[in-house]
Amino acid sequence: MIERTLILVKPDGVQRHLVGEVISRFEKAGLKIVGMKMVWCDKEHAMKHYTEDITVRRGEHVRNKLLRFLVMGPVVALCLEGIEAVDVVRKIVGDTQPKTAAPGTIRGDYAHISYAYADAHDKAIPNLIHASGNKDEAKAEIALWFKDSELYNYKLPHEEHIL
Repeated sequence: MIERTLILVKPDGVQRHLVGEVISRFEKAGLKIVGMKMVWCDKEHAMKHYTEDITVRRGEHVRNKLLRFLVMGPVVALCLEGIEAVDVVRKIVGDTQPKTAAPGTIRGDYAHISYAYADAHDKAIPNLIHASGNKDEAKAEIALWFKDSELYNYKLPHEEHIL
């Protein structure tokens, strides 16, 4: 039940100085950082992250907006580990559309943009953060953003309570 998942603090989160707040939320929930780095990815890397699958689900125009957004500035990539980490992280992050994200979630507390507003301005929705959607996606995304040598195994004091 111990899982790993990927988080990206997107360029808007980095620019708004929310990296520390985001990390703090995950640490307070008991998740462990096993990998972390700042990256300014190029379009080729962004295309590997936002694969053709997103085109099938949401359309080429949406993928192009997401690609432009991801390369506009540095992101902070995190690999987090914990019990059912994928679901826990998605709950902490909140709904993809900040306007409908619950208060108390990262998106609910720090963003409010709607899909309609983003569409009217022909841009990706600035929702601060990416979180892997499921275990398979997490595994693929972690491999894309981190080499094995950049991920660490270590024990936290509170892990004695969950073993």
